[in-house]
Amino acid sequence: MTALIRPLGALALSALAALVLSVALGSVTLPPDEILAALGGQGEALSRTLILELRLPRSLAAFAVGGLLAVAGALMQVLLRNPLADPYVLGLSGGASVGALMAMLAGLGSVLVSGSAFVGALVSTLLVFGLAHGRGGWTPARLLLTGVVVAAGWGAVITLMLAVSPADRLPGMLYWLMGDLSYAGTPWPPLVLLAIVCLLAVPLGRNLNVLARGAMQAAALGVSVRRLEWGLYLAASALTAMAVTTAGSIGFVGLVVPHMLRLLLGNDQRLILPACALAGGTLLLLADTLARIMIAPEQLPVGVITALLGVPTFLYLLYRSQ
Repeated sequence: MTALIRPLGALALSALAALVLSVALGSVTLPPDEILAALGGQGEALSRTLILELRLPRSLAAFAVGGLLAVAGALMQVLLRNPLADPYVLGLSGGASVGALMAMLAGLGSVLVSGSAFVGALVSTLLVFGLAHGRGGWTPARLLLTGVVVAAGWGAVITLMLAVSPADRLPGMLYWLMGDLSYAGTPWPPLVLLAIVCLLAVPLGRNLNVLARGAMQAAALGVSVRRLEWGLYLAASALTAMAVTTAGSIGFVGLVVPHMLRLLLGNDQRLILPACALAGGTLLLLADTLARIMIAPEQLPVGVITALLGVPTFLYLLYRSQ
């Protein structure tokens, strides 16, 4: 039990430090005493507005989205037994983006936007895994090729949608597609979903550990493989859809975080899944903070920062897998 508590405690402290740093830094730097006063309902009205209505909700949303993407990546890597699996690389983010953009253009509400994103992610999941599943099952090369092709197809659909969209909506849509937390709404829905999935997945850690070794071994040990696989499909799609509707398309968090944690902590899913939630949230918090302060008062899309980190990592993993 100590082996689980210590790394999770260290990651929780790192997440808390990143959250404080995210709230404090920006175009206007706030001292710690001013932050504490604002959290207690005291201090200047301008500081309270800046912290409680702008920075803190955005920071919590960044943490939630990072955790969602990292846990989704970890679940997909267990499902496919492939460290290169990732919602962005395999086209789930593209499918969710198409669904969300279609709902936005139709003028639907936020609930229907989230539902449309989930349907898009699920359709993309079925396309990738269905097309990549040959007679011998999934192979890394076939899966990656199929994912790249499906992602390219979603990119073409997104380009078509942008071409026919009203001119006044284009800037916001483009920025959202690059990954943008500026217009993230309330952080509670993604935080609640992240907590629910972690609470449901951690008790299944033993089954996930067995599944990571192979479907035949899992079935021989009494695991309901087909039901577990479909559960992982749906969970990864829901996590990706919620992340996309909150912050747009942000890549490579689900690739980098699970792989690095496995190098440091091993491959026990009872530890990896909650660690992914904390480390993914911390990574996106720091990336969003960097995006806000690099050219302040202007802001960069946070997806640019994560791509700069993720692309070389993906190429390194691809090179190692060969």
